[in-house]
Amino acid sequence: MEFKSSYLQRVYDGLESRNAEQTEFLQAVREVLESLEPVVAANPDLEKWGIIERIVEPERVILFRVSWVDDQGKVQVNRGYRVQFNSAIGPYKGGLRLHPSVNLSVIKFLGFEQIFKNSLTTLPIGGGKGGSDFDPKGKSDMEIMRFCQAFMTELEKHIGADTDVPAGDIGVGGREIGFMYGQYKRLRNEFTGVLTGKGLTYGGSLVRTEATGYGLCYYTQEALKCLKNTDFSGKKVAVSGAGNVAIYAIEKVYQLGGTPVTCSDSTGWIYDPQGIDLELLKEVKEVKRQRLTEYAAARPSAEYHEKAAGEHGVWSVKCDIALPCATQNELDANDAKMLIENGVIAVCEGANMPSTPEAVEAFKKAGVLFGPAKAANAGGVATSALEMSQNSERLHWSFEEVDEKLQDIMKGIVHNSLDAAEKYGMKGDLVAGANIAGFEKVAEAMIAQGVAY
Repeated sequence: MEFKSSYLQRVYDGLESRNAEQTEFLQAVREVLESLEPVVAANPDLEKWGIIERIVEPERVILFRVSWVDDQGKVQVNRGYRVQFNSAIGPYKGGLRLHPSVNLSVIKFLGFEQIFKNSLTTLPIGGGKGGSDFDPKGKSDMEIMRFCQAFMTELEKHIGADTDVPAGDIGVGGREIGFMYGQYKRLRNEFTGVLTGKGLTYGGSLVRTEATGYGLCYYTQEALKCLKNTDFSGKKVAVSGAGNVAIYAIEKVYQLGGTPVTCSDSTGWIYDPQGIDLELLKEVKEVKRQRLTEYAAARPSAEYHEKAAGEHGVWSVKCDIALPCATQNELDANDAKMLIENGVIAVCEGANMPSTPEAVEAFKKAGVLFGPAKAANAGGVATSALEMSQNSERLHWSFEEVDEKLQDIMKGIVHNSLDAAEKYGMKGDLVAGANIAGFEKVAEAMIAQGVAY
């Protein structure tokens, strides 16, 4: 697809020529720029101030070596990354991902998406992302501690409560955040809110663990109400993933009256027609850190399917609502076709960019409600920002206080997206609306702060 705007085409072509191997990053940029065609046409100052050229280039990219010692006494070496993408509206904010798939393209795509996601929350946080190709699976607690300490020994030079506030992501939960925070505090000799997702005993926030999954469902519920005049009640829901986002999306689906019937991990997937047993799933994944085969062994009603190339996985199950919560590009055009044929009415993204562009286009053409990740999964970073506020004030809010703020933020994202889409003649388009609403705030701040930004 060619851009109508010569300005956007020129910027994208230049970006592509400089980053040809960064496929995930280029995919994320193209998806946003396509939505911005009418905005650029209506606002010539964007070209005058070089906003598009500037917003697609990170302010800073940090790549570093992480050397650590395993339990056998052998030195291991990984790569560490932090991409500080845009600080026009606040300090850089975004998770740290520990996974073998992590590379510069993945971190740049996540950091770019984070700019608009953070803007959509209406909270004063800029966009950033980081991580390492370290794989925590199969590692002992002591190995993970040594890696996290080595990782933070370099990262601490580049972050701070008013500069860059990382959080968790895939492979980084409360255990990893604790190890990293302990090392940061040791090196800096200060107790500040420099990391979010901390434990409740040392500055963490209630609801942070649940926030992305809960927020996804609050967003979906409000979008269903606005665009389909319905809700979760009585709906069958297909969920992918079995990590933090998926588990707490499943929990909230039940609370909102739906029935989640699937989940998945890297080796296979579960279909449980009686509904996913939430407590069993938590025990298997959060306590024992085991594969879903253990869930299936303990649950007679569950069907376990090994992951196989070319098969549709959880998307082959007939459902009303689909919530992809695993990883990028997990739902392709063929999966979308199957979901549409099976009568799905809404697909909202809990993971980052889990649907391919072809899948998104298929959903939109079929009239399926589609909630993009940068809007639908913003609950995690929103609650991280609320944790930052509590840290700054030395306060600790109740679960109900934080949950109420989270609900308000997610409802606001739906309405702001719909308003932005309608303003530019794309009524009901949550994808374009999220991109435009997130972009306009950042662009205005960049223009106000001059070319230095």
